[in-house]
Amino acid sequence: VPEEAARRAAALRDEIAYHDELYYGRDAPIISDAEYDALVAELRDLETRYPQLVTPDSPTQRPGAARSRTPFAPVRHLEPMLSLDNAFDREALIAWGRRVQRQLDAPVRYVCEPKIDGLAVSLQYEDGELVCAATRGDGEVGEDVTANVRTIADVPRRLRAEPGERPRRLEVRGEVFMPIAAFEELNRRQGEAGRRLFANPRNAAAGSLRQLDPAVTAGRHLAIFCYQPGAKEGGPELRTHTQTLRWLAELGFPVNPHIEAHDDLDAVYRFCRRMEGQRHDLGYDIDGVVVKLDDLAQREVLGATSRAPRWAIAYKFPPEERTTRLRDIMVSIGRTGRATPFAVLEPVFVGGSTVSLATLHNEDEVARRDVRVGDTVIVRKAGDVIPEVVGPVPAKRPPEARPWVFPDTCPACGGPLVRLAGEADHYCVNFDCPAQRVQRVVHFAGRSAMDIEGLGEERVRQLVDAGLIDDAADLYGLRVEQLVPLERMGPTSAAKLVAAIEASKDRPLARLLVALGIRHVGPTVAQALARELRSLEAIEHAPPERLQEVEGVGPVIVESIRRFFEFEQNRRVVEKLRAAGVRTAEAARTAASAAGPSLAGLTFVLTGTLTHFTREQARAAIEERGGRVSSGVSTRTSYVVAGTRPGSKLERAEALGVPVLDEAAFERLLEIGPTP
Repeated sequence: VPEEAARRAAALRDEIAYHDELYYGRDAPIISDAEYDALVAELRDLETRYPQLVTPDSPTQRPGAARSRTPFAPVRHLEPMLSLDNAFDREALIAWGRRVQRQLDAPVRYVCEPKIDGLAVSLQYEDGELVCAATRGDGEVGEDVTANVRTIADVPRRLRAEPGERPRRLEVRGEVFMPIAAFEELNRRQGEAGRRLFANPRNAAAGSLRQLDPAVTAGRHLAIFCYQPGAKEGGPELRTHTQTLRWLAELGFPVNPHIEAHDDLDAVYRFCRRMEGQRHDLGYDIDGVVVKLDDLAQREVLGATSRAPRWAIAYKFPPEERTTRLRDIMVSIGRTGRATPFAVLEPVFVGGSTVSLATLHNEDEVARRDVRVGDTVIVRKAGDVIPEVVGPVPAKRPPEARPWVFPDTCPACGGPLVRLAGEADHYCVNFDCPAQRVQRVVHFAGRSAMDIEGLGEERVRQLVDAGLIDDAADLYGLRVEQLVPLERMGPTSAAKLVAAIEASKDRPLARLLVALGIRHVGPTVAQALARELRSLEAIEHAPPERLQEVEGVGPVIVESIRRFFEFEQNRRVVEKLRAAGVRTAEAARTAASAAGPSLAGLTFVLTGTLTHFTREQARAAIEERGGRVSSGVSTRTSYVVAGTRPGSKLERAEALGVPVLDEAAFERLLEIGPTP
């Protein structure tokens, strides 16, 4: 066996084991499934060529390891596990309740339940015995986690009912969560062992439920509250939700003690506000209140959309706020050179996760909020997603704190940071700034641009640091032998990356326009430019008045396009792309072109998941035939294309009488055009 092959096989085994631990043990993967599968494929290839390299603990020798990264078998739910529509304020909650009342034209009773911030699971029982437990998954199919769920003390293994009284088959839905005390104890043990701390109880519960070893799950002290049955064969006739909850409790299922029934919407809202005030006193995390109709017959009348029941809604609590210390204010550089200040915080748990960084937007925002290094600041999750600094707590300001001054030089290259006239932002004007170079290539390879799989920020930075690329056009000159020596890049991974780059050469012109990063030219404007002018050369040389004839293009975008092509470095990149064979023009269209029949004048809306098309491919197929894709359904919409699990757009289409196409009808329309 060649020594190099033996070393590479050993390195691959170690690397795969490392990523297994991140994925299964910590629920925090750092590479994609494709990259992981490439590592396993490379190891298998080595072991096939040199059987002496096979070891008993090799990942290729574990059952199922090569088939999929998940060790859990798929489980189809007996009934779909739907999502919930949300209400974020009193008006939305009251509007939902009144809509329900109008549709039923009868008295309505509501049941209010704390919305547990955990993981939805389905528990299946046959003849009173627990036979299967599955995660929610995509709502139709979840993962089999029976062995791990059996370690949760609250889950009954056998129902408390006599054989003649229990259902033959029963599916019960519940929410698995980690109590706050268990979460704090787990993080204490993690810290003492020098391991990564979990960000929040939900992430900790998710990682615990997906352990390969049920003994690990058992040590995490998970809990569950059950909230309703799914499929049910046999058992008593149930008429209300409150009756159902009592029955579930009698069978041995844990039911939340804070559930209440109310007869009017004002009482429902008061319950929501009360739970919001008590959310930190419960011993577990909640992020809202679920409001349901009590009468099961009324639920049947209302039914459900493809994604959510009409008889229930989730009232979501507003973003949480916390205080913490502002350690520093630093600046990051984006692909356009924009310098964005951000706060470096003492880590604080807010809005469901631990926050240590938060945006400060620009110089004016820092001054307006008057936040200073050393301040105690209020942090919140804007929209429960993006951390932001609301402002300081003046009473706690240290005497030495001074107003922050925007730096003069770029932290990445040392070049000047310039604030342009009439703009709120500063920019690094050095086009060769390494931070910009990396971000430009990341943007070029992104899903909405050239969609090159395997080219995330870490990989791009690796290529730039190795001197293999200076700009996005250099990607098309990469060779497998150049990539193989890089860390975590074997022959198989290198070949896949080169193939993905090669495949991107034929992306539609609109994708290339987005990828070039011309300021103000997003996907919608790019599609309009490509549809009207048909080539990158035509766009570059079009006079301003011609550009402004394109829908959505005004003087600001015209000036942005002019500036882009005036810059020599940009023109050089475009020429390199053209020389590499990247598509820079739309194919000439005729009535009998390969693109198919004309869809000119037709407007489409896409919703749900299609089997044979990605969302981008469906959009491209429509626009290549002259059609237009819109984001919202209106009376001007020609067709709604609905895949599996469509959203509210399908409901609106049905309400407005807009024709709806399933995937088969959509494919037929692409082939033969619209028919009467």
